[in-house]
Amino acid sequence: MARDYRFVQVDVFTDRVFGGNPLAVVFDAKGLGDGEMQAIAREMNCSETTFLLPPTRPDCAARVRIFTPARELPFAGHPTIGTAWVLATERLLPPNNLRFNLEEGIGPVEVTLEGEPTRPSQLWMRHGEARFGPPLTDRAGFARALGLAESDLLAGQPVRTGSTGNTFLYIPLRDRDAVDRARLDVPALLAVQGEGPNLGVFVFAPDPDPRAGRVYSRMFAPHTSGVPEDPATGSASGPLGAYLVDRGLVAPAETIDIVSEQGTRMGRQSFIRIRVGTRGARISEILVGGGVVPVIEGRLRVP
Repeated sequence: MARDYRFVQVDVFTDRVFGGNPLAVVFDAKGLGDGEMQAIAREMNCSETTFLLPPTRPDCAARVRIFTPARELPFAGHPTIGTAWVLATERLLPPNNLRFNLEEGIGPVEVTLEGEPTRPSQLWMRHGEARFGPPLTDRAGFARALGLAESDLLAGQPVRTGSTGNTFLYIPLRDRDAVDRARLDVPALLAVQGEGPNLGVFVFAPDPDPRAGRVYSRMFAPHTSGVPEDPATGSASGPLGAYLVDRGLVAPAETIDIVSEQGTRMGRQSFIRIRVGTRGARISEILVGGGVVPVIEGRLRVP
């Protein structure tokens, strides 16, 4: 007998339908096995699909498993924001609860709601400490892997890995045009990257004026997650904010607000808000946030 599961689809990091990054959320998924969750994620064909389960920790409102079309992730940004919005609007949180944790593969992830608790206008997720690898020196090789010239890379700024839970390869480019011209050649990337884990490639160009607090971004992950290009990558945006602050690419302040525009080149314009708190020369807090809109509601039949 087929089993029936309710699901919704929302667009995340946007204020309009058909913008941002789509996310499918499957309710009451405790009867699904790992292979079934992976098959459903492939069927949904969103960057990620989440599955709601009872929490195993008393300090979390729900357990969330996150799958791309190719694999399970321990942590991700737009699934956290989108799933939190669904829990709030479905009234699956304690009344008037504006702050709570979601249980993900890396542990509790704190989310804060802004506005009406059952229809939040913005949601923020807290990131852990950003950690970066050493500069990667073959700049010409990384440029070739993107179909670019070395001169298209941002002068004086390193290519390096970074993470607050998921590791990405960060490649700063000189301007918006270079970001739009990037085309990932996976064999060329793997050749220049050498041994080590395959990583999503995050390219970005900060606004020439550090006071603007804006950055233009894209993320490619066909070789890691089965996602040729991601419209909005919340888990990569926390380290992005830390990179911009550490490298002086945004104006210093105790609280630095940054907007990352992503997905525009692929027709899914997204606006990811990044808030970085500082104490002296150190980063004390990283928050990533945005809006969510509902798109689809339906029933899923699993044999």
